[in-house]
Amino acid sequence: MKQLDNSMLHTLAQQAQQSPRKRANYNLHEDLNDPIQRLAIAMEPDTCIRPHRHLQTWELLTALRGRFVVLHFDDSGTVVARAVLGEDVQALEHPAGVWHGVLSLDTGGVIFEVKHGPYLPIAASDYLPGVGLDDASLNAWYANAQVGDRLMRA
Repeated sequence: MKQLDNSMLHTLAQQAQQSPRKRANYNLHEDLNDPIQRLAIAMEPDTCIRPHRHLQTWELLTALRGRFVVLHFDDSGTVVARAVLGEDVQALEHPAGVWHGVLSLDTGGVIFEVKHGPYLPIAASDYLPGVGLDDASLNAWYANAQVGDRLMRA
């Protein structure tokens, strides 16, 4: 039986806090070629998830610990949807090809992600082009962004 208990989530959160990227994941899938990827991702508020998309798969997210701002963007970088997982929303799914970004609002936050495999690194063309903010500025922008707001472009 595979399970994510409170001790595992605590350990994962500690690993994220010690990581240079301020995130760590625990995979429930056996390997990166598994047709369904299932993983818990601990991320600290100062980790940066740049706006990106997955052309080959939808992605399902739910908060296991903490709260997460999830933003959807159009091609111009305008926010078209906003949700706070773990607060007003418990789970959400983005369709394949939707630009999205995520911000952890809480120390020790852990999100659970499910999507089609195999694992594919995000290609340069699948990051929203021209985002002109450094990591700290992008995270601050995410925290307050509302539908209709537009990212600063380089």
